[in-house]
Amino acid sequence: MPCFKYVKQVDKPLPFSYPSSPVTIGEHIRKKRMELKLLQSDVAERFDVSIDCITYWENNRSNPQIKFFPKIIDFLGYNPLDFDESTLSGKIKAYRYRTGTTSSMLANLLKVDQSTVTEWESGKRLPASKHLIELEALLDNVSSRN
Repeated sequence: MPCFKYVKQVDKPLPFSYPSSPVTIGEHIRKKRMELKLLQSDVAERFDVSIDCITYWENNRSNPQIKFFPKIIDFLGYNPLDFDESTLSGKIKAYRYRTGTTSSMLANLLKVDQSTVTEWESGKRLPASKHLIELEALLDNVSSRN
């Protein structure tokens, strides 16, 4: 009888820190990073941030600034944040996070005060008709690209 060489290849088990049901942004990033077998330094390079940033995000010591969300969404392949886009305030929030636009940048774009954008986004106030038309055109333009 010939001898057969038997080789069994087993995947390394996922570490204890693997978030199977991520809730926070940091947990979503950690899960994807581990699935892709990347180091924090690899992810930091993709996002153009320090390794400490990735560590802090993953350990929920800090949250990414809004300007990083387009890269985060691209990295994850989905948006980890859920907005009620049936409301104007939800559409504004979704737009800002998808595009990495701060409230101050949006205010400058629409030629209004930053606090006005914050009030629209919180649902405390509705835009005047002039601004509503500009805002809806802006929001429709982005949603048609996605």
